[in-house]
Amino acid sequence: MPKKLSKKEKIFSAIREILEKESKGLRYSQLTERLQEKFPEISKNTIGGYIVSFRQEILKGKEKDIITPDRGFFIHKSYYNSYTPASECKSESIREEAFYESFANYLTNDLEECTNAIALGGNQFKDKWGTPDVIGVYKFSQIDPIIPTPEIITAEIKLDDNQLITAFGQACAYKLFSHKVYLVVPNTAKDISRVESLCLRFGIGLIIFNPSDPQNPNYEIRARAFKTEPDYYYLNEYIKRLSEKQIRKLFG
Repeated sequence: MPKKLSKKEKIFSAIREILEKESKGLRYSQLTERLQEKFPEISKNTIGGYIVSFRQEILKGKEKDIITPDRGFFIHKSYYNSYTPASECKSESIREEAFYESFANYLTNDLEECTNAIALGGNQFKDKWGTPDVIGVYKFSQIDPIIPTPEIITAEIKLDDNQLITAFGQACAYKLFSHKVYLVVPNTAKDISRVESLCLRFGIGLIIFNPSDPQNPNYEIRARAFKTEPDYYYLNEYIKRLSEKQIRKLFG
């Protein structure tokens, strides 16, 4: 009679089976979703704990076929050498602009960092410091006892993870006229951990997303943006470069 597997052994076996079929690998959240589909009777927290235990087995060298080249990322070693991030092989028909509106909604409705946000992008600010892809405003309610000045939130979205350093530099530049700044990068990027460390040091928020599906980008927060005071001279200069319609939508 075959030995009955423990819950841990069942989940570890399922992780191996899932990753054997995923040539692009999976992030922690994606792997959790797959396991929840397979084991609906097991809670998300419990599954998360087993994934962490599985990762420890990898680090100890007990799991030979699965590797974790980046924090929270798992891939079968047979796929890693030929692995190409989705952001590098994306269809030319998918452009960064396809994510602007959905991220503006994410900032407003999911993170609640803004009361209003709009897609911007292009070269509207017309200078070498760049134009944010999304800009938002957080206005306090008129019924609040103390009403501070509105906060400006900006975001830089990048599809190509070969441009992460450029994107990070642009995000830093936006701090000149923003209270909070977010950097939005593909969840397939190999250097997410390094970018996350930089973002934490500079107070920039970090969001990862699925770059291959504009209809379901699955935005996931890795780090919240810290609020800092902008230079109000430059803040006013850039707000003046928005159209009247954009200003009404943001501040109305």
